[in-house]
Amino acid sequence: VQLQASGGGLVQPGGSLRLSCEASGVNLEYYAVGWFRQAPGKEREGVSTINSGDHSTYYVPSVKGRFTVSRDDAKNTVYLQMNSLKPEDTAVYYCATGITIATINPHEYDYWGQGTLVTVSS
Repeated sequence: VQLQASGGGLVQPGGSLRLSCEASGVNLEYYAVGWFRQAPGKEREGVSTINSGDHSTYYVPSVKGRFTVSRDDAKNTVYLQMNSLKPEDTAVYYCATGITIATINPHEYDYWGQGTLVTVSS
């Protein structure tokens, strides 16, 4: 199982980025996917999750209203649209899967991507 996260980069405050998480070796259609991030010197934290089936979503309060998670099961890919980015969003962003019911607890996930760096700075 491999998860390829991409789409990170340098963006000014208030800008937008769309992260992608493409899976191989696993059919994402049957699994929940979580997005997590880790800033320098900080612990990994949950950002958002999306379930399989009904595609129900969850966002942590710090990103709710600014980030949108979605999935295209035909492409075996999950996305994280990030708008109104703030400097405090700067982190390496990871996607994870391997569970059937989404949780914001990173320890529940079996498979992780390599991460993509998002830097929000003027």
